[in-house]
Amino acid sequence: MAIADRPNLRIDSDRLWASLMELARIGATDKGGVCRIALTDLDRQGRDLFVRWAKEAGCSIRVDKVGNIFARREGRDPAKPPVMTGSHLDTQPTGGKFDGAYGVMAGLEVVRALNDSGYVTEAPIEVAVWTNEEGCRFAPAMVASGVFGGAFELDYALSRTDRDGVSFGDALKAIGYDGSEPVGGRKVGAFFEAHIEQGPILEREARTIGVVTGAQGQRWYEISWTGMESHAGTTPMEGRRDALVGAAELIVALRRIGERPNGRSTVGVIESQPQSRNTIPGRVFMTVDLRHPDNDELGRMDAELRAAAADIARRHRLEAAIEQIWHFPASPFAKELVDSVRRGAVQAGHAHMDIVSGAGHDACYVSRVAPTAMIFVPCKDGISHNEIEDATQQDAAAGCQILLHAMVERADA
Repeated sequence: MAIADRPNLRIDSDRLWASLMELARIGATDKGGVCRIALTDLDRQGRDLFVRWAKEAGCSIRVDKVGNIFARREGRDPAKPPVMTGSHLDTQPTGGKFDGAYGVMAGLEVVRALNDSGYVTEAPIEVAVWTNEEGCRFAPAMVASGVFGGAFELDYALSRTDRDGVSFGDALKAIGYDGSEPVGGRKVGAFFEAHIEQGPILEREARTIGVVTGAQGQRWYEISWTGMESHAGTTPMEGRRDALVGAAELIVALRRIGERPNGRSTVGVIESQPQSRNTIPGRVFMTVDLRHPDNDELGRMDAELRAAAADIARRHRLEAAIEQIWHFPASPFAKELVDSVRRGAVQAGHAHMDIVSGAGHDACYVSRVAPTAMIFVPCKDGISHNEIEDATQQDAAAGCQILLHAMVERADA
């Protein structure tokens, strides 16, 4: 059934926006952002609100063993695999109102819009809330959708610990979302994820809709440098084994490694010990994030990182221990679903463009077990993972409307 044959299916822009703003009050920060870290009490409150709204919309609720929530609206044929959408409700420590939350609220609005019109799809519709997408408390990111997609074992996810030694499994129990459902292992007809772009391209190109064709590959590392602590005043420069100098030189080298077409390199965390102003640092811990949409090029970046670290360690008489804690290959999305999003943008009259996601998303892991596509809408100045992250009601509504028609088109196929 073409979009033109479903003129009564319209989302409610004001309702979508009001839901986003109400959700943003949970964990609201003074600067207008949101701090709702995974598996904290604020995360529980956000989940509880979603579950309440989904039940009010007539959905049944299931929670799996890693805390993923699935709100289901039945179709005419319950035996058909569901057409699913969704994203996450956890945020960065200084996060915004839209990252993740928009995709969940857009999915809920799809259900509400179908209810408004009394329209029953052939296949069921499901809205998912994925656990710990951000990875800022429990690394790696997207671990719960990763279990769903077969990238990680359940025990691996539950055993992840935060910096205080609290395990993912214990934190899940503490907020009451340690469900009993198996993780994955069931057929999904299609998965769509709506999301803010988190970058400047759509805004710069004056396009309302990003038709996401896939996502960049990523590698995350934890690197420990070991030198020798010694007195800042009595140790000559040529005799020092300064671990912080090693880390600093690698940061500069990583900048060069990332400065290639479509490359990205980031050092997000650096900790030196013993944290004394008159002692030469003998130990440093740092994290590295490498990204590229081409898996071969990402492999070359990995090799350059390791070669640079080895050279620096040799010159400064240091030890450099490199552990790759996560490898996320580039993820192309399903052509037929990408075409559906593109077709929806054309028929709705929205300016659009194909785009590759620079960030990882739960959709990337789901794409391992189901046809998948994403819909991007612009965010102001391309800023995300920041309290000033912003989007317009008009753009959010446009993305949600395209999500509605793409899901119905797939569910009725």
